[in-house]
Amino acid sequence: MNPAGDIAKQQAHLVVVATLLMLIIVVPVMVLIAVFAFKYRAGANARYEPEWHHSTQLELVIWSAPLLIIIALGSLTWVTTHLLDPFRPLDRIKEGQPVKAGTKPLEIEVVALDWKWLFIYPEQGVASINEVALPVDRPVHFSITASSVMNSFYIPAVAGQIYAMPGMTTQLNAVVNKAGSYNGFSANYSGAGFSHMHFTALGLAGGDFDKWVANAKSASDKLDAETYLKVEQPSGVEATDPVRHFANVQGGLFDRIVNLCVTPGKMCVNQMMALDAKGGVGKAGTFNMAQLTYDKDGRPKVTPIVPGKQAELDKAFVRALCDPAAKVAGPVLPAGQQSSTPEKAHAKQELSLLAPARSTHS
Repeated sequence: MNPAGDIAKQQAHLVVVATLLMLIIVVPVMVLIAVFAFKYRAGANARYEPEWHHSTQLELVIWSAPLLIIIALGSLTWVTTHLLDPFRPLDRIKEGQPVKAGTKPLEIEVVALDWKWLFIYPEQGVASINEVALPVDRPVHFSITASSVMNSFYIPAVAGQIYAMPGMTTQLNAVVNKAGSYNGFSANYSGAGFSHMHFTALGLAGGDFDKWVANAKSASDKLDAETYLKVEQPSGVEATDPVRHFANVQGGLFDRIVNLCVTPGKMCVNQMMALDAKGGVGKAGTFNMAQLTYDKDGRPKVTPIVPGKQAELDKAFVRALCDPAAKVAGPVLPAGQQSSTPEKAHAKQELSLLAPARSTHS
């Protein structure tokens, strides 16, 4: 209730005002419960009116007061819901200090991993694990996603929580107004290491943010696709992962994380949607569709794409499509070489049935 960021401060004010409005009804009701219990207790000399059944004045009080409270709460909620929309760019740094025209927010890309947080600074070219640096009095724009399951990104002292979901991005606009160290965490259960999924948000004033970036650039690690796939592996079940910095970040990595195609050979989700938007690409599209076999039954295997060996590629994809128990891809045989095994014969039959049809996968 004493936050360091303007968005969180406005949210705290909303909670206080809404609570006070509701107490206008709650307090009299609680008092009257005690009054009535005392006045009409056994043995009391309260007035007894068995024929009483209605009072217009009392009805007006009973219904008008809650109605006015609901109207006030509804109006307040309507206005603040739009003003505090996490996707809405900030129009002020704090009360009485609007955002100057042309001010560019700091871009931070957030990835919820199992069970840690990855922060990428695309403009500065650095990244960190379980530590995010925020310059004081500068708008910050978070682009948020997740690697596997849904989480919730939350720094209570700075702004409200926003969900992190795989395959898409959510946004959060915020600002921190006080230098200091603040706790951040996931507010959505996501597995065994969820309780240790904490990170530190640093509010840095003056040139401290530039110093933090310089310190990150001096790190020995670099964040490329290969390193990310290692970092992505589940950890932090027993304790919070230590802070780690990366001196360099591979270009376009965040987009590949969002589109689930960091692993070499996998088709990106946006590419798949582009193909679907055109109605699929028929049998020839198995070259593209083979890259999607990781979507079938959660298997991460990537089917090799070898020019001149289309037949075996077709069979590998058909097996993955038609038989959940089958392996995604066996060895790709040389052109012209045939196998007489029942599995190969069955796959060939499946292929002959599917080949005339156009792809309708989604």
